[in-house]
Amino acid sequence: MSQLHLWVRAEQRNNETRVGLTPKGAASLLATGMKVSVEHSPTRVISDAAYADAGCQMERPHSWPDAPGDAIIFGLKELPEDGTPLRHRHIMFGHAFKGQPAGLRLLQRFKAGGGTLLDLEYLLDDEGRRVAAFGYWAGYAGAAVALKCWAAQQSGNIAGPITAYDSSTHLLSKLQADLVATGSHRPNALIIGALGRVGKGVADLCTAMGVATTRWDMAETTSGGPFPQVLAHELFFNCVLARPGTPVFVPSDAPTRPRKLSVIGDIACDPDSDFSPIKVYDRTTTWDAPALRVHAEPMLDVTAIDNLPSMLPLESSEDYAEQLLPVLAQLGTPDAAVWTRAAQTFQEHAARL
Repeated sequence: MSQLHLWVRAEQRNNETRVGLTPKGAASLLATGMKVSVEHSPTRVISDAAYADAGCQMERPHSWPDAPGDAIIFGLKELPEDGTPLRHRHIMFGHAFKGQPAGLRLLQRFKAGGGTLLDLEYLLDDEGRRVAAFGYWAGYAGAAVALKCWAAQQSGNIAGPITAYDSSTHLLSKLQADLVATGSHRPNALIIGALGRVGKGVADLCTAMGVATTRWDMAETTSGGPFPQVLAHELFFNCVLARPGTPVFVPSDAPTRPRKLSVIGDIACDPDSDFSPIKVYDRTTTWDAPALRVHAEPMLDVTAIDNLPSMLPLESSEDYAEQLLPVLAQLGTPDAAVWTRAAQTFQEHAARL
């Protein structure tokens, strides 16, 4: 049997400095006999030198298309949309299994090249839970962005660009200063999905900032709605993935209804899904423009950034990589259930093309 080869690609998306494998984790995989190649990256939060010191084979940036055919290409965010066929096995967040237009194009590329998408979102244990997730840090950072949006509103403005932080301590210090500068009260917030990783991250950030929270999960939303409580809070956080049967939490006419709600933090961030529970916006927001104003008076802003953990790239990378490492170590096990299920999920969706 040939040596298993994991190829860690350099991310090509703006404001994406995270990585799913640390040098310590790479050394652990190398010790099992796996070959680990890592592309040079000037933006990755962990230095190239640290990977080289761990024993990884360093490669040219973005050279993964020329990697040996049996290499498994590992990245986090999306590939450039250049339409080229994909012949390798890829581990990544593909966002391709819910009918998204870009996802369908990605599946077509895999079909054309004969490759396989092993989607990180669909690496599940025997009970259907994700084996690794950035969710906590998405919630934590997403709550911070929503509070920045609220703080800007207090002076009649809209939130300006956001940036990455060296640590969560640094983020909290800067955010506290923004809130104090408003001279206003602290808002209250409703969190739906509060028992999950994302919801816990939102709740922890809100607690640190003195924001009172109402925390809902499945028990509070089984009625299917409507949910007037959403409009009665100043902030609303959606931490529930869009899927068939997900209730609508914010209907399309919410902006014109009587409400206290002024900022929606859609952490799940799937606006182009038919099942999105937030019906007042149709596109993600960005680091340069984190808030989308959907109503002017009274103000209602939506923030929905799809790579929030990159605001805290080192902490989120180290946490995620530690969760994922035991599963990466199973890549060479032919009957490893996590990888078998992921491959089957891809095959089922590709077969529908």
